[in-house]
Amino acid sequence: MMRARFLLALAAGLVLAATGRDRLDSWIDATRLPPLVPSASVQVLDREGALLRAYTVADGRWRLAVAPADVDPDFAAALMAYEDKRFLAHDGVDLRALARALGQAVWNGRIVSGGSTLTMQVARLLEEGTTGQVSGKLRQMRVAWALERRLTKDEILGLYLMLAPYGGNLEGIRAATLAYFGKEPARLTPAEIALLVAIPQSPETRRPDRHIARATAARDRVLARAERDGLIDAEQARAARTELVPASRKAFPALAPHMADRARAADPAAQIHHLTLDRGLQSAFEALAAEGVAGQGDRLQIALVAADHRTGEILASVGSSAFTDDARAGFVDMTQALRSPGSTLKPLVYGLAFDEGLAHPETLIEDRPTDFSGYRPQNFDRQFRGTIRVREALQQSLNIPVVALIEALGPARLLTALDRAGVKYDLPPGQPGLAIALGGIGVTLQDMVQLYAGLARGGVALPLRWRMADGGGEGQRLLATTSAWFVGDILAGLAPPPGAPQNRLAYKTGTSYGHRDAWAIGYDGRHVIGVWMGRPDGTPVPGAFGADLAAPVLFQAFARLKPGLAPQAAAPPATLLLANAQLPQPLQRFRSRSAAFEAAADAPVVAFPPDGAEVELLQAGLMAKVEGGTAPFTWLANGRPVAVALRDRAVMLPGLGQGFVTLSVIDAAGRSARATVRLR
Repeated sequence: MMRARFLLALAAGLVLAATGRDRLDSWIDATRLPPLVPSASVQVLDREGALLRAYTVADGRWRLAVAPADVDPDFAAALMAYEDKRFLAHDGVDLRALARALGQAVWNGRIVSGGSTLTMQVARLLEEGTTGQVSGKLRQMRVAWALERRLTKDEILGLYLMLAPYGGNLEGIRAATLAYFGKEPARLTPAEIALLVAIPQSPETRRPDRHIARATAARDRVLARAERDGLIDAEQARAARTELVPASRKAFPALAPHMADRARAADPAAQIHHLTLDRGLQSAFEALAAEGVAGQGDRLQIALVAADHRTGEILASVGSSAFTDDARAGFVDMTQALRSPGSTLKPLVYGLAFDEGLAHPETLIEDRPTDFSGYRPQNFDRQFRGTIRVREALQQSLNIPVVALIEALGPARLLTALDRAGVKYDLPPGQPGLAIALGGIGVTLQDMVQLYAGLARGGVALPLRWRMADGGGEGQRLLATTSAWFVGDILAGLAPPPGAPQNRLAYKTGTSYGHRDAWAIGYDGRHVIGVWMGRPDGTPVPGAFGADLAAPVLFQAFARLKPGLAPQAAAPPATLLLANAQLPQPLQRFRSRSAAFEAAADAPVVAFPPDGAEVELLQAGLMAKVEGGTAPFTWLANGRPVAVALRDRAVMLPGLGQGFVTLSVIDAAGRSARATVRLR
């Protein structure tokens, strides 16, 4: 009964087309069409237009916008040959094909072939209609005629390419080629084309990930038709039939998930987001991030940022080692998290000191126990180097010299420089103190990379950008060109970590208080890369040091970025390249603000035990050491002499009891030093 009704409907359509042209035109013109721009997956693209990540549409389907020009032209030829030979000639409904289908049905007593055109299929897909009902078929014919009057053939083909069902939640040829072949549809093999032509005819029974035998058989039928129609020769058809049909779906691209989410949040209405990232580099860095935390416990996390410091474009941004790893809080973008930078702010402090004429790389500076108005910083290893060159003080990341410099500059000078560099920071309550030079401040990895990009650019800070549409922004002078060059030259003299290439990468590591953050940031003549490692919740990572943990990853990142380093800029003409003895007198030795009240450089210093330490008292007494000064030395405990006129600098002090004791040492010139310690 249904077949008879369908045949009557086809006949009625033919009669109507032949005898009622005017009424047909009015009927078609009055057609209310569905939306002709169906919702499509939001896409995030890299700098060259390659897909980084796509999002499903509201109902969970993958439906990616595509134009016919983006699809292999052989697919369109095969599709029309198999589905609608007269697509380019008919006006939406192929009366000749309908007549043929009607005749075959009458002759065979059953439906042998359908008469639906590609335009009618688009009409059905737009309205998500059925194919078996007479009313549905008539509606498709009406919408198809109306579509042909309002759209070009290329636009209709584009709608088919976007809406054709390919099984499950896949719609459109791009979703199909990405899911089944892992590639874009621009270049396809004859076997792939045949499979893509066959699946939409029965998408659920021919989807290869569930019904590979049926999918293969349907593909081979299309190949046979293509050979018969001369689209491929016998040899191509034979080779195509040997090509395996994919038995499973591939994952859709999901690179730079944190940056992709940031792009959507910044412009929710946009369908396509063009980022400055490089897809290949982003993929390589995400793999490196996963390798960097492998075997380091299930809570350690990592973040990386790479940028071209000449343009300010971010080329790769990895917010975590695994976006979906909840144990590592992978959903948190650690490139944007405020963390203590440890020693990575020291290069800026030295650059500002060079700018202010307080120091030169060859200036001598003291690394001795110093009391900065109650603040008594210590070096990481609790050792002191005495008199040392500024160059060495930065390379060894010593704390006493940099605090002396920030005291002379003033903490506000450092904060002003961070403002000029576009670095957003978080300060503890109260007035900023000298500890900010040692990491007592919160900054983000991306901002620290921006700061180092300014150093690499000759002292001009330029905002980093990650969207192609964003402007470059105005550069801010951060340091004098000579000062920035001095900093880069010093950092390039650092020895690489074990196993890393012996090159002159300018880099600095940092470790925050309590081993909560490990940093490494470096640059060459073109690129800058920053690495952060730690736990997102801020808990300590025992034994984590920037030099041991993050620095090797930094050198690996540069190796994956390019085969070799770009040369650093040559020294500016005004650079003062002199040894210490040739420097102007004020630059030969650093003098702090309180220099008039400080002991002479050769005055005695209690080298051990350090001031404020808790020391175990041995049976023989307390081991004490003095540096500087002139022998013989006299030692006192709480004002009582315990060793007199000794020429040795190391001495065992007897007769001391447990508890707090103030040790004093006096040299032959009457100069003294002291340290208060607790004995146990």
